Amino acid sequence: MLTLGLYNTYDKIKVLDIHYRGIARGAPIAYAFGFNLALVGFPYDFEKQELVDFVKDNTTIGESGAYLQKLQDEKRLYVFDIPKKGFPAQFGSLVVTSSHPDRKKAVSSDEIADMMIKNRSLFILIGLGRKGLPKEYFEMAPYHLDITDGKAISLETCTAIGAVTSRLYTIAEYKKKAMRTGNQYYSDHSDRK
Repeated sequence: MLTLGLYNTYDKIKVLDIHYRGIARGAPIAYAFGFNLALVGFPYDFEKQELVDFVKDNTTIGESGAYLQKLQDEKRLYVFDIPKKGFPAQFGSLVVTSSHPDRKKAVSSDEIADMMIKNRSLFILIGLGRKGLPKEYFEMAPYHLDITDGKAISLETCTAIGAVTSRLYTIAEYKKKAMRTGNQYYSDHSDRK
């Protein structure tokens, strides 16, 4: 299972327009690139379908929530509170995104794409808002991904959502095609230790 997780770092009590706009922006990206979508710690006291309807009623982004509805219909939408002891095991290995990963846990886009090709379950977590992800998730996660592959460029949240999903998907698809056709895939990170 490949899951894009959006972690709410905005207000935890009051519903803000940035919450549903972030969800509406993440849904078509997740859908387009084959990711499930997990919403973590959003201040909604709704059932999932009520949340989908709320987003659809409050924004025109993502074709007025049409992709969020598709994810829900295909049972690829998950909504849960902030976990106290880690994310459910069904999501697989936690990958935190950061422009400043811990060097001991840093992985490249190429390495994550290899895991995707091997059908490893990955939970790729992005902090929605300028505060970023809490430190405990960096400690918990076995993998830290800088989507700019070592350039340490901080990206705005919605830009990061698009960059992470599209870059990983593109690399994985390119590698799969190269394997099918017998072509050598050359990684920019082949000399990485």
